[in-house]
Amino acid sequence: MNDDTATATNPTGNGLVGLIPVGIALLLFGWFLSLAPAIAEGQSLRLVWDWVPSLNISLSFLVDGLSLTFALLISGIGALVLLYSNTYLAGHPQFTRFALFLTSFMLAMLGLVLADNLIGLFVFWELTTITSYLLIGFGHDTTKGRRSALQALFVTGAGALALLAGFILLGFSMGSFELSVILAQADTLKAHEMYLPILILILAGTFTKSAQFPFHFWLPNAMAAPTPVSAFLHSATMVKAGVYLMARLHPGMSGTDVWFWTLTIAGAFTAVFASILALRQTDLKQALAYTTLMALGTLTLFLGQTSGYAMTAFATFLVVHSLYKASLFLVVGCIDHATGTREADVLGGLGRVMPVTAFAAGLAALSMAGFPPFLGFIGKELKYAGILAIGSEPFIFAAALLTANALMFAVAGIVALRPFWQRTGIALPRKPHEAPWPMLAGPVILAVLGALFGVYPDLLQTSLVDPTVKSLLGSMEDAKELQLWAGVNMPLILSIATVALGAALYLGHKRLRPALGRLVDASPQFDNGWDTFLAGLKGFAAWQTRIIQPGILRRYIFATFATVLVAIGGTMIARQAMPALPDLSDVTFQNVALVVLISAGALLTAITSSRIAAMAALGVVGIGVAMIFIVFSAPDVAITQLLVETLVVVLVAVALLRLPVLDQNGRDRRPVDAILAGAIGLSVTLVLLAVLETPLDLRLTEYFEVTSWPEAFGRNIVNVILVDFRALDTFGEVAVVVIAALSAYALLRTTHPRKDP
Repeated sequence: MNDDTATATNPTGNGLVGLIPVGIALLLFGWFLSLAPAIAEGQSLRLVWDWVPSLNISLSFLVDGLSLTFALLISGIGALVLLYSNTYLAGHPQFTRFALFLTSFMLAMLGLVLADNLIGLFVFWELTTITSYLLIGFGHDTTKGRRSALQALFVTGAGALALLAGFILLGFSMGSFELSVILAQADTLKAHEMYLPILILILAGTFTKSAQFPFHFWLPNAMAAPTPVSAFLHSATMVKAGVYLMARLHPGMSGTDVWFWTLTIAGAFTAVFASILALRQTDLKQALAYTTLMALGTLTLFLGQTSGYAMTAFATFLVVHSLYKASLFLVVGCIDHATGTREADVLGGLGRVMPVTAFAAGLAALSMAGFPPFLGFIGKELKYAGILAIGSEPFIFAAALLTANALMFAVAGIVALRPFWQRTGIALPRKPHEAPWPMLAGPVILAVLGALFGVYPDLLQTSLVDPTVKSLLGSMEDAKELQLWAGVNMPLILSIATVALGAALYLGHKRLRPALGRLVDASPQFDNGWDTFLAGLKGFAAWQTRIIQPGILRRYIFATFATVLVAIGGTMIARQAMPALPDLSDVTFQNVALVVLISAGALLTAITSSRIAAMAALGVVGIGVAMIFIVFSAPDVAITQLLVETLVVVLVAVALLRLPVLDQNGRDRRPVDAILAGAIGLSVTLVLLAVLETPLDLRLTEYFEVTSWPEAFGRNIVNVILVDFRALDTFGEVAVVVIAALSAYALLRTTHPRKDP
């Protein structure tokens, strides 16, 4: 069996552990369904809770046409997938963990599509990243599973960092982190000087999440996950998150040239490129994975437009793809479970022994291929109508869409026709049998819905498509009619051409595969490039570790202070922030004496060969600093300095007695260390002088003066700052000191006392 996690033997599944998640998903689906009538009338529901009031961040959720469509797909397909999983993984020792991961992922996706606040949306975005990582790596005992999970995590995680930066820029540029507020200022946003950086950062996040070229390679590898996870991730959730975010931002960011060309070209190229790769696959699950890329590219292509046809095509194809893709993935899981293989060239003649599976596969594949009277046919007609409505080069993009659709037609035949109705004469690894009913319920229901919505398109038109178009364009009047027969027109001619070309590709796909393989092999291999990138990254990490972390304490300290010097000095030089020479006319003899005392202590520390003498000289420096505080009327700070200095001297003295003997024959690096120390001191001095040249900013002082008593009930401002306003910082600092002390103690315990000769 290709999917090593499949263990289905008992249709009753895993008992309550498996049924509770199904109940949760059904309850959520029922609640979202109850909202459909109000949303269909053009209403929306917004819920708001204060999250971080001091930063003006709220936890807000919005239910409108777009978010309701996604929520129904996520919860509805989620319920069927969870029911399927309960039998597919019946008796699996880690099923409880699996159910927790999958349910958490579903809830995170729901939070993502319902969030109306950028920060909240990002939190849910990252929760989907983490939970999908756990799901893809569920079979973590295999190298492939671990590699695929890490690859998905790194690629989407890197995009998420760019997305966060884009969200922050967007929020501060528009003065709000509420999406509904931002999108209401579309003209202001598109005219803002930060529009282009915001767009680039956000598209970096959405393109990696939705696997647009060249970030597509992680998605087929995510097939390492159990089949129910693949069905859920590919139909309505993980990979659709990027598409959802582009759709959500469409009202505020679309309509510019950069938006149009970026999404249109990236989407069209991804759709055609992925379709070619799909036809090459012999593993049914891999073939479906590449068709998901085609669908994501198509959806992205339409989001680049602003016409009513394009938005209606987007809304319709979103539902079409979710229904047939989830159904076909679950069908492939049934085939894998029944036969022990997913290889298209091996499978054949399953129609008689798996009639219900064959029925579901046939309905879903016909919708995928775009045959009437299925919803896929209506979606295909709308796609052609939408692509022809493009203002620039419509026929080029129509040709790309025609090619991708024809290839999808051929893949639909490979997945759903050949395994059931053609014979190969090759013995299967296992005697085939029909799958249990809990595994058949999902694919059958979803496939039948694809046919039902095709025959009765008004059901989908009024409940989901029109409200979704309203979310994208602001008016339901812009939505186009879903109909099986729109007359003889160009979309119909293109549909007929799709069927003819698709049939020819299906009949000749075996002969085409070698040529496609050579073509793909000659092109850059992004998946192999990923391994090269990781190997280079590990090599660089090993190299820099050898240089700056050789296990010698002196080098650690030197590297740390050298970095600080470069950062401070480089910044001051780059910003031309060098201060003017200070006025020394009021310097007294007392001041000069203190400088001489401190300088002498520092000089002795640098030149002495005795650790005890260096420690004592360093103490002189500390005492000199404390005396400076006394001279300038800060006795409390001086006392603190003296106490800290005394404590440091005692601790260092204890440590020095346990340190190993210095290598007397080694190279004396103290001159270099002294130069570095002097440079650090000089740079800090220059920074302080530069700061003193700027006007004193009293905003923080005034803030703490006003708020210390009303908010923290303390009259000592310093104490209030430490234990209330900076409570977590102070706790962190204390924790760091304790950890450092424990580490030092552990290190000293490993050093044997020096034996006297």
